[in-house]
Amino acid sequence: MSEVIRNLVGDYAKDAGLSLSGAQLDALVTYAQMLVKTNEVMNLTNITDDEGIAVRHFIDSLTLVPFILAEQKKAGREDISIIDVGTGAGFPGIVLKIALPKIRLTLLDSLQKRLNFLDEVAAALPLTDVKTVHGRAEDAGHDASLREKFDVSCARAVANLPVLCEYCLPFVKEGGAFLAMKGNVDEEQKASAKALQILGGKMEKVDKFLLPGTDMNRAIVVVRKSKATPKAYPRQAGKPSKKPL
Repeated sequence: MSEVIRNLVGDYAKDAGLSLSGAQLDALVTYAQMLVKTNEVMNLTNITDDEGIAVRHFIDSLTLVPFILAEQKKAGREDISIIDVGTGAGFPGIVLKIALPKIRLTLLDSLQKRLNFLDEVAAALPLTDVKTVHGRAEDAGHDASLREKFDVSCARAVANLPVLCEYCLPFVKEGGAFLAMKGNVDEEQKASAKALQILGGKMEKVDKFLLPGTDMNRAIVVVRKSKATPKAYPRQAGKPSKKPL
């Protein structure tokens, strides 16, 4: 496992101009080993082969790094606050933290046992400034300690873009960014116009590419928080997905 992951991720990092040390690659290998072992007793991922983990989890997550670097530059500091909404097995959050150790990371998920696993990963690597929060985005978005407190919120393949905007924008400070990691996004992009207008976001750019080493379409959507999200949003649990804005 270790050599496959080191080689694939290391080669991608070089090609992408990212600097990952041997220690950072080792941390990813340890994370992968913990993921596979825990997956035997808990459903964390359907992807458990070395190449799949390297490409479809780690490299996929690392495609977000240039966007985080841009937000760090915009903020004028490296210790920006990031919330990974619906983090699941820790993608992209844990991978971002390994690659960019100075970020302050919050991992939000509705399943406590997944967060217990992520607490174990953070302790084993070890990663500092990592906080796990148990809850649904619809509820957590109204928590005063979380609402409009983050420089960046991100989510990977959690829901359609209009729904994701309602889940994620309430966490972002004015001037901050929501980064959505998507597959094909053209139709969702058009459908999200109303949601963005209501929630206080503006579509800044959409970067489309193929996931390196695959023929899989990927898109990273950058939404800038232009004004405060009205207090009524997010709506109560279940409503955003059943009746998207």
